[in-house]
Amino acid sequence: MSTAKTARHLLAGDIGGTKTLLGLFDPAPARPRPIAVRQFHTLEHSDLPSMVERFLADPATGAAAVAAACFGVAGPVFGESARLTNVPWKVDAQAVGQRFGFARVHLLNDLESMAYSVPVLHPAELHTLQEGHAREDGNLALIAAGTGLGEALLHRFSGRIVPSPSEAGHADFAARTEREVAVLRELTRRFGRVDVERVVSGPGLVNIFPLAHREPCTSGVHLDDADAPAAISVAALDRRCAGCVETLDLFAEAYGAEAGNLALRAVATGGVFVGGGIAPKILPALEAGGFMRAFRAKAPLEAMMAKTPVHVILNAEAGLLGAAVFASQM
Repeated sequence: MSTAKTARHLLAGDIGGTKTLLGLFDPAPARPRPIAVRQFHTLEHSDLPSMVERFLADPATGAAAVAAACFGVAGPVFGESARLTNVPWKVDAQAVGQRFGFARVHLLNDLESMAYSVPVLHPAELHTLQEGHAREDGNLALIAAGTGLGEALLHRFSGRIVPSPSEAGHADFAARTEREVAVLRELTRRFGRVDVERVVSGPGLVNIFPLAHREPCTSGVHLDDADAPAAISVAALDRRCAGCVETLDLFAEAYGAEAGNLALRAVATGGVFVGGGIAPKILPALEAGGFMRAFRAKAPLEAMMAKTPVHVILNAEAGLLGAAVFASQM
């Protein structure tokens, strides 16, 4: 492979609190084409450069020369650096570029990165919760629960979609019902301040679980296990545990309500997209009705909310794809 050819490659990364995806892409028109993608456990590495070094040593990458690199990181980005929220890392774009000889390196907030994938997603990569009626001149919005909760706004500007990051997952949790007030009261006692992420995230499922469990759990859930959120969700979807069902119902309603809040803030008449690792795994719970009822219950704008399309992103690598899209534009 010639140097001129390999120099066209893009390096993309989606750095999360639990896992990280790194990918080498060919900058195909509109949507970069993946050449090699690898998943890493984030905390098994001391920093991003050591992970990138391991990835580039993989024979599948072919020691490719990288023209541009972009990394989506779970935390606020200031200039060329970011300190991750749920990982003890500081990522410096300039340092990564110097170490590997990359001419162009950029950092994005992880939800901003995922937002760049939204315009290039295929219909088969989306599951529609509400068809609505998308306005061609409308803004869009993205919300994603996983290890944490992220939100991004996609502004419509001069015919283009321009993603904008936020730290809205750390805004205050807004309780709407008596049972949510009870959750808020208990979590306030435990944590002092309750942001939305304390409820709408994988750890949020664990936080809700003891408050929803009115009977002994028969599903074998152990809250200290790393897979406790998944265990709660599976037991709920299988109807094996009444408390797990109650937990997932409350979670879905809180998720829908926050998605609706984001839609209002963005005036997302072009559509709301639900990303992250949790939503595709709990589609039956999202379709049960509570998510969309909470989404639409925004008086006096219920009519606008009923017309707002809502889609779940099924592509598990949307954040990585978005980083590659941005890198192709650098």
